Amino acid sequence: MKAISKSQIKRDALVKATICLVNNNGFHATPMSKIAKMANVSPATIYLYFKNKQDLANQVYMEVKAEFSSFAFKDYDPGMSVEEGFQKIWMNIATFKLREVDHALFLSQCDNTPMIDEESRQQGLKHLEPLVELWERGKKEGILKPLSPFVLYAFTIYPITFLMNIENGGLCKVDEQALEKAYVAAWDSIKL
Repeated sequence: MKAISKSQIKRDALVKATICLVNNNGFHATPMSKIAKMANVSPATIYLYFKNKQDLANQVYMEVKAEFSSFAFKDYDPGMSVEEGFQKIWMNIATFKLREVDHALFLSQCDNTPMIDEESRQQGLKHLEPLVELWERGKKEGILKPLSPFVLYAFTIYPITFLMNIENGGLCKVDEQALEKAYVAAWDSIKL
């Protein structure tokens, strides 16, 4: 097993602190000094890994987005039928959001802040290409409604974030049966 260097431990602590503080306070109420304090490093240490707060936000966003997409497309095969592929991806995304709440909340924060620069946003969108390609195939095959990927995402993926938030707030338990019903509603909203 490969040992983790002190440098990597410090960087990981900074990433974890950033995610926690941004989730609790938002980007603008999360100064670098608070991130350093929570990570138990000196404020100057941050600048060994990140140029500035913008760079920190962009790098953490890209790392979490990569982790999210890796999980979302786990066991997905582009040769699957549109419905089978969509169900696999949708369930993976739901599982990620319900299990990795801190990372999912962070991504939601990133979706709603100008702190993430346009280049990073465009890179983040590339992580969803397999889903967009599946939707395009579904539209060509006459299986899915001819809607833009943004509308398809709004009707199918965004509701998972709502379920995550209500479960996280203790308002509802999202069990396997609820998840299956939510998937059926998502599929029904986009299929022809």
